[in-house]
Amino acid sequence: MTPGPLASYNERVRRCLLALPAVLLLPLVVLAADARAAVEAFVARLAGAPVADLVLEETFTLYHPDGRHAQSSGEQRVWIKLPRRQRIEQVMDGRREVRLVDGDRVWIRTADGKVSEASAERSRDRADLLVPFRRSADDVLAEWRTLGIRDDVSHTARVGGREVTVIGAKLGERSAPAVWLDPERGVVRMVVREKLPRGEGLVDLTYSEHQPLAGGFMFPYRQEVFVDGKMVIVIVVRSAQVNTSIPDALFDPATLRQ
Repeated sequence: MTPGPLASYNERVRRCLLALPAVLLLPLVVLAADARAAVEAFVARLAGAPVADLVLEETFTLYHPDGRHAQSSGEQRVWIKLPRRQRIEQVMDGRREVRLVDGDRVWIRTADGKVSEASAERSRDRADLLVPFRRSADDVLAEWRTLGIRDDVSHTARVGGREVTVIGAKLGERSAPAVWLDPERGVVRMVVREKLPRGEGLVDLTYSEHQPLAGGFMFPYRQEVFVDGKMVIVIVVRSAQVNTSIPDALFDPATLRQ
């Protein structure tokens, strides 16, 4: 049987999730917040955090194209080993898929056992957002600039009652690529423009329900993805563990062919 429109939509969204990973914003007056100073302070705050690796157990829900109704759900396990290695094992509708990321390369084993290799899409790399270790403020800002985020424009706002620095957008700009940076929790929201199957779209990621893990490192246990204002994915973290000494063999592409 040929997959119907909703099945095709599910597949596109699922692949978007593998490659990733509503808050009320109350803008304040523009205070000429210094984007570089905000990033430098946050990076410095995490400099002593003893985090070498991270293991996540997550559930996720995919939404109908109208963004209002949950459509499918699944679960995944994510291994992150600094600086840039990941393994994601995902099961949805009884189908298992494994994705390995090592630097700029990615390997995917689909449910039918086929293995393919491609270039990693940095804009969808959740690890760089959620585990910002071993990088300088210059590194972080340079990565954001590749996503169209300007570091010479910023202002302050409130997210969930907390003051954050909005980098890349002026007060009142809602569709400009931007990052909302909380001084203690890190990135709590990111808006970027991406090429999607149906053309360019506005992708809005929000991170909330933070809990402490190690050395002042706060991790979001809820992650939401919107495309052009419509809910696409909700990810809920069931458990998070740091420094479990993940074996290197888990990131070996050869294991996908076994």
